[in-house]
Amino acid sequence: MNSKHKQIGEAARELDINPKTIRYYEEIGLIPEAQRNQSGFRVYSQEEIDRLAFILRARTLDFSLDDIGEILALREQGEAPCLYVIELVQQRIAEIGTKISALNQLRHELEDVQQMAQALPDENILNKDCICHLIEDRALAKYRA
Repeated sequence: MNSKHKQIGEAARELDINPKTIRYYEEIGLIPEAQRNQSGFRVYSQEEIDRLAFILRARTLDFSLDDIGEILALREQGEAPCLYVIELVQQRIAEIGTKISALNQLRHELEDVQQMAQALPDENILNKDCICHLIEDRALAKYRA
């Protein structure tokens, strides 16, 4: 083992992650089992640190650990994983579009509740006959429709 290997703490600082994350990625097989130095500490080569950086970047793009594992497995089998990545990206874009639509709908509903609340006199806001009529009125209207 050469001096270019970094102990887990050094690698974690370089990547700005917790050493537990590195151990976890090793445990689930995203990175190979670490070599150990003479003192028994885990040490990582630059290639392993680059692999960790790839994993972290893929996580920032919201790829699951399973997806990342598949990408890495394809590469290890000598295949270019980019076609698989393109498929994943298309799926994620579609999922995000669905979530954006749902969040826009939720925003409009909350804006309606806010407008309703602003138009009410204070005594209606403090109505003790129900939990909160701002929510209940909308719920009843929705379930009666």
